[in-house]
Parts: sequence; C-alpha cells; structure tokens
Amino acid sequence: MEAKDYDVRNVDISWCPGCGNFSILRILKETFAELGIRPEDLAIVSGIGQSSKTPHYFKTNAFHSLHGRALPIATAVKAINPNLTVIAEGGDGDMYGEGGNHLLHAIRRNPDITNIIHDNMVYGLTKGQASPTTMLGVKTTLQVNGVILEPFNPIAFAIALNASFVARAFVGDIEKTKEILKKAINHKGYAIIDLFQPCPSYNKIQTYEWFKNNTYYLEETYNPNDRIEAFKRSLETEKLPLGIFYVNQRKTFEENIGLYENNKDPISFRERNQQIITEFIDSKMR
Repeated sequence: MEAKDYDVRNVDISWCPGCGNFSILRILKETFAELGIRPEDLAIVSGIGQSSKTPHYFKTNAFHSLHGRALPIATAVKAINPNLTVIAEGGDGDMYGEGGNHLLHAIRRNPDITNIIHDNMVYGLTKGQASPTTMLGVKTTLQVNGVILEPFNPIAFAIALNASFVARAFVGDIEKTKEILKKAINHKGYAIIDLFQPCPSYNKIQTYEWFKNNTYYLEETYNPNDRIEAFKRSLETEKLPLGIFYVNQRKTFEENIGLYENNKDPISFRERNQQIITEFIDSKMR
C-alpha cells in the first residue's frame, strides 16, 4: 500500500494555507498505507467542521454525519462489520462540544474504533470563536474580552472514565504521530488521540512554534498501565505532555453485545433480518 492509494483526484481542498489539517491528511494516509489497510477495509466517520471535511479527501468508505454525532455512527459501523478499521474523526469543537455526550458514552461502551480529534483550540469553520479547549484569557472573534471558562481537559476526562487507550500527539512531529496512531489503531478497544494542530487563520497564539515550545514527550520509562500516574500527568499545564498516557485491556462493545459469539460473519453479510437489526439498535444504541 502507498499513501497515494487513498488520494481522491480532481478535488478542491477548502482548508486555509498553513492549516494543520493538511499535515493530518498526509499523516493519516501514510499511517494507513504503512499498516497495509486497504481503502475498502477502512471507514472514516466525521462530524461537522473544517477537520470533519477530511473524509472528502480520502478514497475509502466515509460517512459525514451531523455536528458531534460521529461517535455513535462509528460505533454502529463497527458493530455491523467488525472487519472494518473504523475511524471517528472531528475537531475539538465537534467532539468535545456538540459531541461531548457521545464521547462520554463511547468511552463507556468501548467500541473497537479510533477517535482522532483535531485540536486547534478554536472553532475554525465558524470563524474563530472559543472552543471547549481554548485557554483562559484568550481573545477571540466572539469572546472579545477573553475566554472566562476553564478549558476542557480531554486526556484527564478519558482517563477518569477508564478509556482503554488515551494519547496526545502533535502534527508538527509526523513520525512520532504516525507511531502513536499505529498503536491506537492496532489497540483492541476505544482509542482517543487528542491531536494538536495550528489554525493560522483564527488562532494566532497556538502556532507550530508555540506547540513545539509548550509540549514534551513522556519519557521512555513511563508506564501507560499506571492509571494514577497517567491522571497526574494529564493535569500538567506548564508544559503539555505528548505520547500514550494510558492503556488498559477490557472487552469491546462488539464482544459484549453477543452477536458474534457463534457466528463471526459481519451482520452486514448475513441474511438480512430486519427484526434482529431493529432490536439490536433499540437495545444498544439508545
């Protein structure tokens, strides 16, 4: 596999020059290619926002959902066809704001999906108002006197809820980000990656240089199985840690629903039975 195998030809990319989404697009294509994931075996589900346009630029299975709703769709896709590599993708506003409730319950369900959040600490699509991760005091196009709300900490949140894989990366470091993504995708269970990226149009503070100067990587001796230490590290603010914070192994949503105990064939390939599918959705996806 090569990164170009995922290219969509003759498409206009709508991101601003210098947007971190370009790096993320490259990183994702290279990661999938290096893992040998064929386009037909991949499904990317996104919400709404500049980051959520990413599936438009991929030759693969894609579902562009409503604002903040990528996670329940991705959970259902994986449940219907566990053979697919499923990615739920969106921005810090989409996933942590509108999608916060779904984030909470995705962690509880533990579907075998990878949740990639483009975190530029601002709403880019709607021209620069504060997102859930915008830092205190930052002046935006809407919060003209500065943000007054404590920023959401997705790493601490995920660890507190015992998410099975919790990581943070930075698009300015392509190889290390690919390494983290590969481990997340290969992990069996829900994996969340808070992926720092700059928004050069609407966030003049958190630039590439700012992220380089205000982050560091967890040391090689760090133990990601230590939940208490992971939570302590997630609370650091003087410099923001990058890397894999926390990993645990527990049964996935697909294992728990019991539809594959005696039959490993994906539901999507079985004889269609509307009653079974309806009962499954009613009981598991409320």
